Amino acid sequence: MSGQNFFNLHDLDQGIQRTLAEGLTARIFPGENLMFSIVRIDPHAEGSMHSHPEEQWGIMLEGSGVRTQDGVDHAVKAGDFWCTPGNVVHGLKAGPEGCFVIDVFSPPRGDYKKAGSGYGNG
Repeated sequence: MSGQNFFNLHDLDQGIQRTLAEGLTARIFPGENLMFSIVRIDPHAEGSMHSHPEEQWGIMLEGSGVRTQDGVDHAVKAGDFWCTPGNVVHGLKAGPEGCFVIDVFSPPRGDYKKAGSGYGNG
């Protein structure tokens, strides 16, 4: 697909590349008012618990896992989605088949507007 504002979920060459943690990779698509993060998580991989001031919505497209949010574990599977208010501590551990997630941030995260690693300014 061509065009400045058209993308494909499965085109690994598109987006700003970030390695969030071992087994967690993201491709970031920043807009003016929100940001998409296309995340692949290897089987049983998990990132560190973290928080940020931006509101975050997550959509589980494929696979399963456990979403920990504000100290509570939630089993999630393909088709589930959730809202994480700003500054709420959260994380996700993939199930045995891994998972494919879209995260949407509003406003866009400034620290994700460049390639790097980690959940912050790396």
